[in-house]
Amino acid sequence: MYKLLNNWYKLSLVKRIIAGLIIGIILAVTIPDIAQPITIFGSLFVGALKAIAPMLVFFLVASAISQHKKGQQTNMKSVIGLYLLGTLSAALVAVTASFIFPVNLTLGAGVEDVTAPGGVVEVLKALLLNVVDNPVKALYNANYIGILSWALMIGFTLKNAAASTKLMLSNVSDALTEMVRIVIAFAPLGIMGLVFDAIATSGIGALLGYGKLLAVLIGCMLFVALVVNPIIVYIYIRSNPFPLVLRCLRESGITAFFTRSSAANIPVNMTLCDDLGLDRDTYSVSIPLGATINMAGAAVTISVLTLAAVNTLGIPVDFGTALILSILAAVSACGASGVAGGSLLLIPLAASLFGIPNDVAMQIVGVGFIIGVLQDSFETALNSSTDVLFTATAEFAKRRKEGNGASKGKIA
Repeated sequence: MYKLLNNWYKLSLVKRIIAGLIIGIILAVTIPDIAQPITIFGSLFVGALKAIAPMLVFFLVASAISQHKKGQQTNMKSVIGLYLLGTLSAALVAVTASFIFPVNLTLGAGVEDVTAPGGVVEVLKALLLNVVDNPVKALYNANYIGILSWALMIGFTLKNAAASTKLMLSNVSDALTEMVRIVIAFAPLGIMGLVFDAIATSGIGALLGYGKLLAVLIGCMLFVALVVNPIIVYIYIRSNPFPLVLRCLRESGITAFFTRSSAANIPVNMTLCDDLGLDRDTYSVSIPLGATINMAGAAVTISVLTLAAVNTLGIPVDFGTALILSILAAVSACGASGVAGGSLLLIPLAASLFGIPNDVAMQIVGVGFIIGVLQDSFETALNSSTDVLFTATAEFAKRRKEGNGASKGKIA
Protein backbone atom coordinates (compact mmCIF):
# COMPACT_ATOMS: atom_id res chain seq x y z
CA MET A 1 0.00 0.00 0.00
CA TYR A 2 2.83 2.37 0.92
CA LYS A 3 4.55 1.65 -2.40
CA LEU A 4 1.31 2.36 -4.27
CA LEU A 5 0.85 5.70 -2.50
CA ASN A 6 4.49 6.59 -3.10
CA ASN A 7 4.13 5.92 -6.82
CA TRP A 8 0.89 7.93 -6.86
CA TYR A 9 2.58 11.00 -5.40
CA LYS A 10 5.49 10.67 -7.80
CA LEU A 11 3.04 11.46 -10.63
CA SER A 12 2.64 15.13 -11.56
CA LEU A 13 -0.37 16.93 -10.10
CA VAL A 14 -1.92 17.29 -13.56
CA LYS A 15 -1.78 13.51 -14.15
CA ARG A 16 -3.34 12.87 -10.75
CA ILE A 17 -6.11 15.39 -11.50
CA ILE A 18 -6.83 13.67 -14.84
CA ALA A 19 -7.00 10.34 -13.01
CA GLY A 20 -9.48 11.81 -10.52
CA LEU A 21 -11.48 13.25 -13.41
CA ILE A 22 -11.72 9.87 -15.17
CA ILE A 23 -12.69 8.05 -11.96
CA GLY A 24 -15.39 10.65 -11.24
CA ILE A 25 -16.89 10.24 -14.73
CA ILE A 26 -16.86 6.43 -14.49
CA LEU A 27 -18.55 6.44 -11.07
CA ALA A 28 -21.18 8.99 -12.19
CA VAL A 29 -22.09 6.90 -15.24
CA THR A 30 -21.99 3.44 -13.61
CA ILE A 31 -22.94 3.66 -9.91
CA PRO A 32 -24.22 7.21 -9.21
CA ASP A 33 -26.37 6.21 -6.21
CA ILE A 34 -23.73 4.14 -4.45
CA ALA A 35 -20.92 6.65 -5.04
CA GLN A 36 -22.98 9.71 -4.03
CA PRO A 37 -20.95 10.34 -0.81
CA ILE A 38 -17.84 11.28 -2.81
CA THR A 39 -19.44 14.64 -3.66
CA ILE A 40 -18.24 15.78 -0.23
CA PHE A 41 -14.66 15.78 -1.58
CA GLY A 42 -15.60 18.40 -4.17
CA SER A 43 -17.38 20.58 -1.62
CA LEU A 44 -14.45 20.39 0.80
CA PHE A 45 -11.89 21.21 -1.90
CA VAL A 46 -13.75 24.25 -3.25
CA GLY A 47 -14.65 25.35 0.29
CA ALA A 48 -11.00 25.24 1.38
CA LEU A 49 -9.86 27.23 -1.66
CA LYS A 50 -12.56 29.84 -1.22
CA ALA A 51 -11.79 30.11 2.51
CA ILE A 52 -8.07 30.71 2.16
CA ALA A 53 -8.03 32.76 -1.06
CA PRO A 54 -9.22 36.11 0.46
CA MET A 55 -6.58 36.01 3.24
CA LEU A 56 -3.86 34.94 0.82
CA VAL A 57 -4.66 37.78 -1.59
CA PHE A 58 -4.84 40.36 1.19
CA PHE A 59 -1.47 39.47 2.76
CA LEU A 60 0.32 38.87 -0.55
CA VAL A 61 -0.72 42.24 -1.96
CA ALA A 62 -0.11 44.15 1.28
CA SER A 63 3.32 42.52 1.70
CA ALA A 64 4.33 43.12 -1.92
CA ILE A 65 3.33 46.79 -1.84
CA SER A 66 4.90 47.50 1.57
CA GLN A 67 8.25 46.06 0.45
CA HIS A 68 8.21 47.67 -2.99
CA LYS A 69 11.22 49.96 -3.29
CA LYS A 70 11.18 53.25 -5.15
CA GLY A 71 12.44 52.75 -8.68
CA GLN A 72 11.69 49.00 -8.62
CA GLN A 73 9.94 48.07 -11.86
CA THR A 74 6.80 45.95 -12.17
CA ASN A 75 4.80 44.98 -15.25
CA MET A 76 1.33 46.01 -14.08
CA LYS A 77 0.76 48.48 -16.94
CA SER A 78 1.59 45.81 -19.51
CA VAL A 79 -0.53 43.19 -17.73
CA ILE A 80 -3.59 45.47 -17.55
CA GLY A 81 -3.13 46.36 -21.22
CA LEU A 82 -3.08 42.66 -22.08
CA TYR A 83 -6.20 42.04 -19.97
CA LEU A 84 -8.09 44.73 -21.89
CA LEU A 85 -6.78 43.55 -25.27
CA GLY A 86 -7.76 39.95 -24.50
CA THR A 87 -11.29 40.93 -23.43
CA LEU A 88 -11.86 43.13 -26.49
CA SER A 89 -10.51 40.41 -28.80
CA ALA A 90 -12.86 37.84 -27.22
CA ALA A 91 -15.83 40.19 -27.70
CA LEU A 92 -14.89 40.58 -31.37
CA VAL A 93 -14.65 36.79 -31.83
CA ALA A 94 -18.03 36.25 -30.13
CA VAL A 95 -19.85 38.88 -32.18
CA THR A 96 -18.33 37.60 -35.43
CA ALA A 97 -19.30 34.01 -34.60
CA SER A 98 -22.85 35.11 -33.68
CA PHE A 99 -23.25 36.71 -37.12
CA ILE A 100 -21.77 33.70 -38.96
CA PHE A 101 -23.69 31.11 -36.89
CA PRO A 102 -26.89 32.84 -35.69
CA VAL A 103 -28.64 31.04 -32.82
CA ASN A 104 -32.38 31.06 -32.13
CA LEU A 105 -33.80 30.02 -28.77
CA THR A 106 -37.13 28.67 -27.59
CA LEU A 107 -38.17 30.92 -24.73
CA GLY A 108 -40.66 29.90 -22.07
CA ALA A 109 -42.21 31.44 -19.00
CA GLY A 110 -40.10 29.89 -16.26
CA VAL A 111 -36.77 31.52 -15.36
CA GLU A 112 -34.43 31.53 -12.41
CA ASP A 113 -35.33 33.84 -9.54
CA VAL A 114 -32.36 36.20 -9.79
CA THR A 115 -31.95 39.95 -9.62
CA ALA A 116 -30.01 41.62 -12.41
CA PRO A 117 -28.46 45.11 -12.44
CA GLY A 118 -30.78 47.86 -13.63
CA GLY A 119 -28.23 49.70 -15.77
CA VAL A 120 -24.63 50.70 -16.30
CA VAL A 121 -24.83 53.38 -13.58
CA GLU A 122 -26.04 50.80 -11.05
CA VAL A 123 -23.20 48.42 -11.97
CA LEU A 124 -20.57 51.16 -11.61
CA LYS A 125 -22.10 52.35 -8.35
CA ALA A 126 -21.94 48.83 -6.91
CA LEU A 127 -18.34 48.56 -8.07
CA LEU A 128 -17.34 51.80 -6.31
CA LEU A 129 -19.16 50.80 -3.12
CA ASN A 130 -17.27 47.50 -3.13
CA VAL A 131 -13.99 49.46 -3.20
CA VAL A 132 -14.78 51.10 0.17
CA ASP A 133 -16.47 48.08 1.73
CA ASN A 134 -15.65 47.29 5.37
CA PRO A 135 -12.33 45.35 5.21
CA VAL A 136 -13.50 42.60 7.56
CA LYS A 137 -16.75 42.27 5.61
CA ALA A 138 -14.81 42.23 2.35
CA LEU A 139 -12.69 39.32 3.61
CA TYR A 140 -15.77 37.47 4.91
CA ASN A 141 -17.75 37.90 1.68
CA ALA A 142 -14.72 37.40 -0.61
CA ASN A 143 -15.24 40.87 -2.12
CA TYR A 144 -11.96 41.00 -4.06
CA ILE A 145 -12.40 44.59 -5.16
CA GLY A 146 -12.58 45.62 -1.49
CA ILE A 147 -9.78 43.24 -0.50
CA LEU A 148 -7.51 44.67 -3.20
CA SER A 149 -8.25 48.28 -2.31
CA TRP A 150 -7.59 47.81 1.44
CA ALA A 151 -4.50 45.66 0.83
CA LEU A 152 -3.09 48.36 -1.48
CA MET A 153 -3.78 51.11 1.07
CA ILE A 154 -2.30 49.13 3.97
CA GLY A 155 0.72 48.21 1.86
CA PHE A 156 1.35 51.83 0.88
CA THR A 157 0.99 53.09 4.46
CA LEU A 158 3.42 50.43 5.73
CA LYS A 159 6.16 51.33 3.26
CA ASN A 160 8.00 53.28 5.96
CA ALA A 161 7.24 50.76 8.74
CA ALA A 162 9.92 48.89 10.65
CA ALA A 163 11.64 46.00 8.89
CA SER A 164 10.24 43.60 11.51
CA THR A 165 6.67 44.62 10.58
CA LYS A 166 7.33 43.99 6.89
CA LEU A 167 8.97 40.67 7.75
CA MET A 168 5.87 39.64 9.70
CA LEU A 169 3.66 40.39 6.68
CA SER A 170 6.00 38.40 4.46
CA ASN A 171 6.06 35.46 6.88
CA VAL A 172 2.25 35.36 7.06
CA SER A 173 1.94 35.44 3.27
CA ASP A 174 4.53 32.64 3.00
CA ALA A 175 2.62 30.56 5.56
CA LEU A 176 -0.66 31.06 3.69
CA THR A 177 1.06 30.12 0.42
CA GLU A 178 2.24 26.86 1.99
CA MET A 179 -1.28 26.17 3.26
CA VAL A 180 -2.54 26.64 -0.30
CA ARG A 181 -0.03 24.07 -1.56
CA ILE A 182 -1.41 21.59 0.99
CA VAL A 183 -4.98 22.22 -0.19
CA ILE A 184 -3.99 21.87 -3.85
CA ALA A 185 -2.39 18.50 -3.09
CA PHE A 186 -5.95 17.23 -2.55
CA ALA A 187 -7.10 18.53 -5.96
CA PRO A 188 -7.48 15.02 -7.50
CA LEU A 189 -10.05 14.05 -4.84
CA GLY A 190 -11.78 17.41 -5.16
CA ILE A 191 -12.01 17.21 -8.95
CA MET A 192 -13.33 13.64 -8.71
CA GLY A 193 -16.14 14.79 -6.42
CA LEU A 194 -16.95 17.86 -8.52
CA VAL A 195 -17.18 16.06 -11.86
CA PHE A 196 -19.21 13.24 -10.31
CA ASP A 197 -21.68 15.75 -8.84
CA ALA A 198 -22.01 17.66 -12.14
CA ILE A 199 -22.76 14.58 -14.23
CA ALA A 200 -24.90 12.76 -11.66
CA THR A 201 -27.03 15.85 -10.98
CA SER A 202 -27.55 17.37 -14.44
CA GLY A 203 -26.52 14.63 -16.83
CA ILE A 204 -25.09 15.14 -20.28
CA GLY A 205 -28.46 14.56 -21.98
CA ALA A 206 -30.01 17.68 -20.42
CA LEU A 207 -27.65 19.83 -22.47
CA LEU A 208 -28.34 18.29 -25.89
CA GLY A 209 -31.33 20.58 -26.55
CA TYR A 210 -29.01 23.57 -26.49
CA GLY A 211 -26.35 21.96 -28.67
CA LYS A 212 -25.96 24.78 -31.21
CA LEU A 213 -25.82 27.49 -28.54
CA LEU A 214 -23.21 25.52 -26.60
CA ALA A 215 -21.26 24.86 -29.79
CA VAL A 216 -21.04 28.59 -30.54
CA LEU A 217 -20.16 29.50 -26.94
CA ILE A 218 -17.55 26.79 -26.42
CA GLY A 219 -16.22 27.18 -29.96
CA CYS A 220 -15.61 30.90 -29.36
CA MET A 221 -13.85 30.23 -26.06
CA LEU A 222 -11.65 27.52 -27.56
CA PHE A 223 -10.82 29.79 -30.50
CA VAL A 224 -9.80 32.58 -28.11
CA ALA A 225 -7.73 30.19 -25.97
CA LEU A 226 -5.98 28.35 -28.80
CA VAL A 227 -5.79 30.95 -31.59
CA VAL A 228 -6.31 34.53 -30.41
CA ASN A 229 -4.34 34.33 -27.15
CA PRO A 230 -1.34 32.57 -28.76
CA ILE A 231 -1.23 35.30 -31.42
CA ILE A 232 -1.24 38.00 -28.71
CA VAL A 233 1.47 36.17 -26.74
CA TYR A 234 3.63 35.70 -29.85
CA ILE A 235 3.44 39.42 -30.67
CA TYR A 236 4.83 40.18 -27.22
CA ILE A 237 7.42 37.43 -26.63
CA ARG A 238 8.40 36.70 -30.29
CA SER A 239 8.72 32.96 -29.72
CA ASN A 240 6.54 29.84 -29.79
CA PRO A 241 3.61 30.73 -27.48
CA PHE A 242 2.08 27.25 -27.20
CA PRO A 243 4.26 25.80 -24.39
CA LEU A 244 3.18 28.69 -22.15
CA VAL A 245 -0.45 28.70 -23.39
CA LEU A 246 -0.87 24.95 -22.92
CA ARG A 247 0.76 24.94 -19.50
CA CYS A 248 -1.57 27.68 -18.28
CA LEU A 249 -4.59 25.79 -19.64
CA ARG A 250 -3.35 22.52 -18.13
CA GLU A 251 -2.40 23.72 -14.65
CA SER A 252 -4.84 26.60 -14.18
CA GLY A 253 -7.66 25.92 -16.64
CA ILE A 254 -8.41 22.37 -15.46
CA THR A 255 -8.99 23.31 -11.82
CA ALA A 256 -10.89 26.47 -12.80
CA PHE A 257 -13.11 24.37 -15.10
CA PHE A 258 -14.39 22.39 -12.14
CA THR A 259 -14.40 25.01 -9.38
CA ARG A 260 -16.22 27.43 -11.76
CA SER A 261 -14.84 30.37 -9.79
CA SER A 262 -11.93 32.63 -10.75
CA ALA A 263 -11.72 33.70 -7.10
CA ALA A 264 -11.38 30.12 -5.85
CA ASN A 265 -8.65 29.53 -8.47
CA ILE A 266 -6.49 32.45 -7.29
CA PRO A 267 -4.30 30.21 -5.06
CA VAL A 268 -3.76 27.80 -7.97
CA ASN A 269 -2.68 30.69 -10.21
CA MET A 270 -0.36 32.08 -7.55
CA THR A 271 1.38 28.70 -7.30
CA LEU A 272 1.70 28.46 -11.09
CA CYS A 273 3.20 31.97 -11.29
CA ASP A 274 5.73 30.96 -8.65
CA ASP A 275 6.59 27.78 -10.59
CA LEU A 276 7.07 29.89 -13.74
CA GLY A 277 9.56 32.05 -11.86
CA LEU A 278 7.56 35.26 -12.25
CA ASP A 279 8.10 38.43 -10.24
CA ARG A 280 6.11 38.14 -7.02
CA ASP A 281 5.65 41.91 -6.77
CA THR A 282 3.72 41.77 -10.05
CA TYR A 283 1.72 38.57 -9.84
CA SER A 284 0.62 39.09 -6.23
CA VAL A 285 -1.39 42.05 -7.55
CA SER A 286 -2.12 41.02 -11.16
CA ILE A 287 -3.67 37.62 -10.35
CA PRO A 288 -6.37 38.84 -7.92
CA LEU A 289 -6.93 41.85 -10.18
CA GLY A 290 -7.35 39.51 -13.17
CA ALA A 291 -9.94 37.45 -11.29
CA THR A 292 -11.96 40.65 -11.10
CA ILE A 293 -11.47 42.44 -14.42
CA ASN A 294 -9.97 39.95 -16.93
CA MET A 295 -13.15 38.69 -18.59
CA ALA A 296 -12.55 37.15 -22.01
CA GLY A 297 -14.92 34.29 -21.20
CA ALA A 298 -17.53 36.66 -19.79
CA ALA A 299 -17.31 38.81 -22.94
CA VAL A 300 -18.07 35.72 -25.03
CA THR A 301 -20.99 34.64 -22.85
CA ILE A 302 -22.64 38.06 -22.71
CA SER A 303 -22.17 38.70 -26.43
CA VAL A 304 -23.37 35.31 -27.70
CA LEU A 305 -26.40 35.01 -25.41
CA THR A 306 -27.48 38.62 -25.96
CA LEU A 307 -27.21 38.29 -29.74
CA ALA A 308 -29.09 34.97 -29.52
CA ALA A 309 -31.94 36.93 -27.94
CA VAL A 310 -31.65 39.54 -30.71
CA ASN A 311 -31.86 36.84 -33.38
CA THR A 312 -34.78 35.10 -31.67
CA LEU A 313 -36.80 38.31 -31.55
CA GLY A 314 -35.87 39.29 -35.11
CA ILE A 315 -34.32 42.62 -34.12
CA PRO A 316 -32.17 44.05 -36.96
CA VAL A 317 -28.71 44.98 -35.66
CA ASP A 318 -25.67 45.88 -37.74
CA PHE A 319 -22.29 44.38 -36.90
CA GLY A 320 -20.72 47.62 -35.64
CA THR A 321 -23.55 48.33 -33.21
CA ALA A 322 -23.53 44.76 -31.91
CA LEU A 323 -19.79 44.90 -31.31
CA ILE A 324 -19.89 48.24 -29.47
CA LEU A 325 -22.80 47.25 -27.26
CA SER A 326 -21.40 43.80 -26.46
CA ILE A 327 -18.03 45.27 -25.49
CA LEU A 328 -19.77 47.87 -23.31
CA ALA A 329 -21.71 45.13 -21.51
CA ALA A 330 -18.57 43.02 -21.02
CA VAL A 331 -16.57 45.93 -19.63
CA SER A 332 -19.47 46.78 -17.29
CA ALA A 333 -19.20 43.29 -15.80
CA CYS A 334 -16.09 44.22 -13.78
CA GLY A 335 -16.39 42.79 -10.30
CA ALA A 336 -18.80 39.99 -11.23
CA SER A 337 -16.50 37.70 -13.20
CA GLY A 338 -14.96 36.02 -10.14
CA VAL A 339 -18.32 34.57 -9.09
CA ALA A 340 -19.83 31.45 -10.63
CA GLY A 341 -22.52 32.53 -13.08
CA GLY A 342 -21.74 36.22 -12.52
CA SER A 343 -21.62 37.09 -16.22
CA LEU A 344 -25.18 35.81 -16.78
CA LEU A 345 -26.63 38.55 -14.60
CA LEU A 346 -25.21 41.15 -16.99
CA ILE A 347 -27.25 39.80 -19.92
CA PRO A 348 -30.38 41.87 -19.07
CA LEU A 349 -28.16 44.96 -19.03
CA ALA A 350 -26.78 44.17 -22.48
CA ALA A 351 -30.24 43.19 -23.75
CA SER A 352 -31.71 46.52 -22.60
CA LEU A 353 -29.28 48.29 -24.93
CA PHE A 354 -31.06 46.52 -27.81
CA GLY A 355 -34.49 47.43 -26.45
CA ILE A 356 -35.26 43.88 -25.26
CA PRO A 357 -37.69 43.90 -22.29
CA ASN A 358 -36.45 42.61 -18.94
CA ASP A 359 -38.85 39.64 -18.72
CA VAL A 360 -37.53 38.27 -22.03
CA ALA A 361 -33.92 38.96 -21.02
CA MET A 362 -34.42 37.06 -17.77
CA GLN A 363 -35.53 34.05 -19.79
CA ILE A 364 -32.16 34.20 -21.56
CA VAL A 365 -30.54 34.21 -18.11
CA GLY A 366 -32.60 31.10 -17.33
CA VAL A 367 -31.20 29.41 -20.45
CA GLY A 368 -27.73 30.42 -19.28
CA PHE A 369 -28.23 28.68 -15.95
CA ILE A 370 -29.46 25.53 -17.71
CA ILE A 371 -26.30 25.28 -19.85
CA GLY A 372 -24.13 26.63 -17.03
CA VAL A 373 -22.69 23.19 -16.28
CA LEU A 374 -20.54 23.58 -19.39
CA GLN A 375 -20.78 27.29 -20.26
CA ASP A 376 -19.61 28.57 -16.88
CA SER A 377 -16.91 25.91 -16.63
CA PHE A 378 -15.36 26.82 -19.99
CA GLU A 379 -15.77 30.53 -19.25
CA THR A 380 -13.96 30.30 -15.92
CA ALA A 381 -11.21 28.10 -17.36
CA LEU A 382 -10.55 30.72 -20.05
CA ASN A 383 -10.75 33.68 -17.66
CA SER A 384 -8.53 32.20 -14.96
CA SER A 385 -5.86 30.60 -17.15
CA THR A 386 -5.55 33.88 -19.07
CA ASP A 387 -4.73 35.70 -15.81
CA VAL A 388 -1.49 33.70 -15.55
CA LEU A 389 -0.89 33.71 -19.30
CA PHE A 390 -0.90 37.49 -19.63
CA THR A 391 1.04 38.04 -16.39
CA ALA A 392 3.74 35.70 -17.70
CA THR A 393 3.62 37.24 -21.18
CA ALA A 394 4.24 40.75 -19.81
CA GLU A 395 7.25 39.55 -17.82
CA PHE A 396 8.75 37.41 -20.59
CA ALA A 397 8.34 40.32 -23.02
CA LYS A 398 10.23 42.54 -20.59
CA ARG A 399 13.00 39.96 -20.27
CA ARG A 400 13.21 39.69 -24.06
CA LYS A 401 13.69 43.44 -24.38
CA GLU A 402 16.37 43.31 -21.68
CA GLY A 403 18.08 40.41 -23.45
CA ASN A 404 17.51 37.89 -20.65
CA GLY A 405 14.90 35.62 -22.33
CA ALA A 406 12.38 33.33 -20.69
CA SER A 407 13.40 30.08 -19.08
CA LYS A 408 12.16 27.31 -21.38
CA GLY A 409 12.56 24.77 -18.58
CA LYS A 410 10.07 26.66 -16.44
CA ILE A 411 7.54 27.19 -19.21
CA ALA A 412 7.40 23.61 -20.51
